[in-house]
Amino acid sequence: MELSIIFLPLIASIISGFFGKYIGDRNSEIVTSALVSISALLSIFVLYQVIVNQYEENIVIATWINSGSLDVNWSMLIDPLSAVMLVVVTSVSSLVHIYSIGYMSHDPHKPRFMAYLSLFTFAMLMLVTSDNFVQLFFGWEGVGLCSYFLIGFWFKKESANAAAIKAFVVNRVGDFGFALGIFLIFYLFGTVNYSEVFQQIPTVVDKNLLFLGFEIKAIDLICLLLFIGAMGKSAQILLHTWLPDAMEGPTPVSALIHAATMVTAGVFLVVRCSPIYEYSPFILNIITIVGMTTAFFAATVALVQTDIKKIIAYSTCSQLGYMFFAAGVGAYNVAMFHLFTHAFFKALLFLGSGSVIHAFKDEQDINKMGGVWKKLPYTYALMIIGTLALTGFPFLSGFYSKDAIIEFAYLKGNTTGYYAAGIGILTALLTSIYSWRLIFKTFHGEYNNKEIKIEETHESPMVMLIPLFILSIGAIFAGVLFKGLFIGSGGENYFWAESIKFLEPLSTDHPPTWFLLLTPCLVTISIPLAYYLFVKNKEIPNGIVSLNKPLYKFLVNKWYFDELYEVLFIKSSKRLGLFLWKFFDGTIIDGFGPDGISSFIKKCSIKANKFQSGFIYQYAFVMLVGFSAFLTFLIVR
Repeated sequence: MELSIIFLPLIASIISGFFGKYIGDRNSEIVTSALVSISALLSIFVLYQVIVNQYEENIVIATWINSGSLDVNWSMLIDPLSAVMLVVVTSVSSLVHIYSIGYMSHDPHKPRFMAYLSLFTFAMLMLVTSDNFVQLFFGWEGVGLCSYFLIGFWFKKESANAAAIKAFVVNRVGDFGFALGIFLIFYLFGTVNYSEVFQQIPTVVDKNLLFLGFEIKAIDLICLLLFIGAMGKSAQILLHTWLPDAMEGPTPVSALIHAATMVTAGVFLVVRCSPIYEYSPFILNIITIVGMTTAFFAATVALVQTDIKKIIAYSTCSQLGYMFFAAGVGAYNVAMFHLFTHAFFKALLFLGSGSVIHAFKDEQDINKMGGVWKKLPYTYALMIIGTLALTGFPFLSGFYSKDAIIEFAYLKGNTTGYYAAGIGILTALLTSIYSWRLIFKTFHGEYNNKEIKIEETHESPMVMLIPLFILSIGAIFAGVLFKGLFIGSGGENYFWAESIKFLEPLSTDHPPTWFLLLTPCLVTISIPLAYYLFVKNKEIPNGIVSLNKPLYKFLVNKWYFDELYEVLFIKSSKRLGLFLWKFFDGTIIDGFGPDGISSFIKKCSIKANKFQSGFIYQYAFVMLVGFSAFLTFLIVR
């Protein structure tokens, strides 16, 4: 049964990818959706077994690498952490598959698309069920490759190709750090298996290494390199630039990448490696700082975006920041709790935005929408639920997980924790404002689209709405149902067992009452405020923009990270590449290599050919000269 969870998506991908043109579009959609849905149901059953019976298993599928001391199996590790990820990945993926039947109905390459989705799911499942770093890296690179296929699915669009390449290259930067981290782990421990590495961690706590001319603690270096990989995959600040551009892919891709799979891999990596990170408080502080900075940065940029998908994309980036600073303050279980709840409401928002885009015939600018809440009643209501959950409105899923992150940051009791809690509260307010800005500008106010008549807009078909209804249930109830299981009570939590390591139990104290009420109050107050600003009195936001044009331009240009990287890395790399191409490749290699030699021989042959005149007296003269030269040589010798 457990193996079926992994291999059913792979089988679906093979059937649709290789035999899609023979079985047809409809059968490809049915096969892939059915097999991934079966995988989701089996995952739920496995999680039930883990919760009720404390079920754990490590199933060896095959011996993969056996060379010297390097022994790597292809395994399927079932523990509380992997079981939660199995449910998140397969459930969201199955709903995305079903949704894609309606959304991609007019696309001529549906079998290929469904094959990519299923292959993406398989790679992510390989990642989360690994029991060693090599298999994890295999799945890690697999989701990176599949993201390239999916983001650039509409490859005839230049922007889609550029976005796919950008995502691939930026992630390679993080993956390089991750690979170095794995090399270092094998160098220090002689193994890459989780259990063996985690057992030996206390033996290297005081060990120092020389790295780039600096002496650094081995444990800190391992944690830093692994976190660099996590930063790339989870789009944390400095390595985040690929995420908004990834919106060039079809909307179902955005939901799958941003809600349940690729971007959560970095968070999963840090939580899985909690037995290592617990011994490196310095790197945990860095993770906290990076996480809260990312959360704030992405929220500020989302405030001024006009593309409906990019607003939600920056929201994803911001929420991932929350997860990381939760892990940074040692609350790994809370980070996983937010990852779990986030998957439902973020997938709901992305698929809901896809329903809006579908109604507006591929229009994504919220300034060209408005006044359609009566035309799209189901989409409107479902996106309201997703927005309430995202903003942390009381008693929806995001309320329990996001507030828990802020509370545990506050209870950390150090400067970094207090700072993270403050930034978390401010970011929660900004999140609520830009989220309701999206809702109000999309569904309320005047209809602003001059190319499409409002009568032409219509609700999405049921095949697209049913996944939204299911996700809305998770967005409403996931928090209240799973809080006790994931976080526990009284500082004791037995669910995670040995899958998450705490050197010291999390604080059992409670923040002051005013602190607990602060975030929900700000979130609630922001709703009428946003309605007033973006529906009733639009001149106020316009006036604020006109008074703060430099700041507005700064935010619209996403803090100028893309422009900075263009100057620092892209232009210089292009110049270097052009120089190497023209001088080394063109002049030296082509001049003195195979091409140069062949050209020289050709020239010599042309000149030698001139001796072939056809006149006997010329041949006789040449023979005489040669014979004379030979005799002279013999006499002189």
